[in-house]
Amino acid sequence: MASRWIPFVALLWEFQCCVCREVTLPAGPLYRVAGFSLSLPCAVSGYEGPRTQDFEWYLYREDAGGRQIGVVSTRDAGFPYAPFQSRVQAGEVRVERDSGDKARLIIQRLRPDDQGRYECYTPSTDTRFLGNYSSSVVVKVIPDTLLITHSRILSGQPVIEGTELQLTCAASVQSDQHTHVSVTFGVRTSRGAESLGHNLREIIGFDRELRVTPGRSGAYGRRYRDGEIAVEKRRGDGGRDLYVLKMSALAPEDSGSYFCEAAQWIRDPDGKWERLAQRTMELGNLTVQPLAETLSVRTVPDGDVSLRPGAPLRLRCQVLGVGVWKRSALLVQWMRRGPAGGVEVEVVRVDPDGVVAWGDDVSRAGGGSMEKEADGSFSLHLFSVHPADAGLYCCAVSVYAGRRTPAPESPATITQRSEWVTVSLKTEEVRVSASIDLPRRPLLKRGSTVTLLCNVSVEATGASRVEVQWLQTPEEPARKDPALSEDSGRLLLATLSYDGLTRIYSNGSDLSVDRVSAGCFRLRIFSAAEEDQGHYQCRAQVWAQDPRGGWYSSGAEAQSVTVHLYLYARVTDLLLLPLVIGVSSALFVGILIIATVTCCFMSRLARQRSRIRK
Repeated sequence: MASRWIPFVALLWEFQCCVCREVTLPAGPLYRVAGFSLSLPCAVSGYEGPRTQDFEWYLYREDAGGRQIGVVSTRDAGFPYAPFQSRVQAGEVRVERDSGDKARLIIQRLRPDDQGRYECYTPSTDTRFLGNYSSSVVVKVIPDTLLITHSRILSGQPVIEGTELQLTCAASVQSDQHTHVSVTFGVRTSRGAESLGHNLREIIGFDRELRVTPGRSGAYGRRYRDGEIAVEKRRGDGGRDLYVLKMSALAPEDSGSYFCEAAQWIRDPDGKWERLAQRTMELGNLTVQPLAETLSVRTVPDGDVSLRPGAPLRLRCQVLGVGVWKRSALLVQWMRRGPAGGVEVEVVRVDPDGVVAWGDDVSRAGGGSMEKEADGSFSLHLFSVHPADAGLYCCAVSVYAGRRTPAPESPATITQRSEWVTVSLKTEEVRVSASIDLPRRPLLKRGSTVTLLCNVSVEATGASRVEVQWLQTPEEPARKDPALSEDSGRLLLATLSYDGLTRIYSNGSDLSVDRVSAGCFRLRIFSAAEEDQGHYQCRAQVWAQDPRGGWYSSGAEAQSVTVHLYLYARVTDLLLLPLVIGVSSALFVGILIIATVTCCFMSRLARQRSRIRK
């Protein structure tokens, strides 16, 4: 009979234990390092009574023969035994609550004799004594063997924006336990709060699983992805691990006090990582000067330059205050504008890859070169200058700090220009005059060939040639060819260049231009039509020869007065209208007579048929 009650009693006991008190601590053993903190969480569940439970901590030292030592209590200030009284009073040993039924024992600085079995006891608030009221875990205190040293620190001297930075620190641990080491480089600034504190920023480092981890700041993540910051692990002398921070292009916001932080980690039996020890090594202060404060661009010579046509022009651009040349890319441009200002044009440029590109056809026509003479020195050389090369020159430099091959869309760190240098040419005096002649004999009629003559007179000390342009102002604005040049309502019809090349701009007419004699140029309009009527003018431009044999526009030009072209109608055109009118009138009268006769005849024939029927 008694055997029948045994299963029932066991079931009842199991049910009661489902709601009984349970105290839990992390699984052990736990390894912690002397001199650093211990945080031991304790939780109670399945209890009755108030939600705020009391906790008492005991230590059983291995060398104390199993004696119980009171550490700290939440309900009794006099609970600590002598070894812990002063430490509890100083706050070095204390209990911190996470909630009413969760608390943790905190020992700020572990001592070797703190090693042992720790028991967390919760005084009963239950109506019945069920469950366990305490739990214990073994804590092993191991020696502090974390070492951190530096092999390269900052000198304290200011550096220029874009300079490369490399810092090295060594970290090692000698432990019988399987522990990991993490290393982080950081900087203390006065620019705001990020990551480690109100003015501390993590830059980059290796985490406890040897993964490269950039700082939490989005800027460091971007710079890491762009290859601007990196960290390396190397094997140093004596088996030490060396950690190297590399920053390819320092920015002004990188100023601050740099440090290297090493931490020792262990994985507890419950699988969670715990930081055992941590040390920080100061690496020195760094001040990064903005390029805007150090960069200077100047042109040599820095005064006015006066040359004769055909002479070479050499200007040098000197760039100072960039820092380490091999770490920054430069885009150097020579710019020019007219002596009186006006539109600015790019003469030539050399990009960060050293590729030279001419942007000004005028300067390129005379021949030239753009060269890098040395770090920070770039020269512009025009082999033979012409009047069109005169004007104001300056050197514009764009610096890509810390980037040897910047992407095409990358903005420059800074762009700065030199002062303007005036380049003037001493040209020989050239005089030119032009007149236009329209022979009117015989009488000019539509369909005939019209000839216009342009007489040009040039007075120059050297060899010269003339380029002639023919212009028309039409009688009535007509639909114009988009390719037709226009000058104040005038149409450019044709050009005879200084080297004898003819260019005809189509306006629907059959044209030709040629040179009749040394100073006489001719325009002919074949089968002239009504749209060819209007005012005509010729323009003469003088080209001179430089000492190297090249030709250039001297800038001297003259325009003739205008002549008016009117085309008379031909005789056949005058007779055509009366003839057409006469033929039309005769045809109309004939048709009218025939229609009248036919109508009368048909009417008479109808009357005769009517009489016969009667």
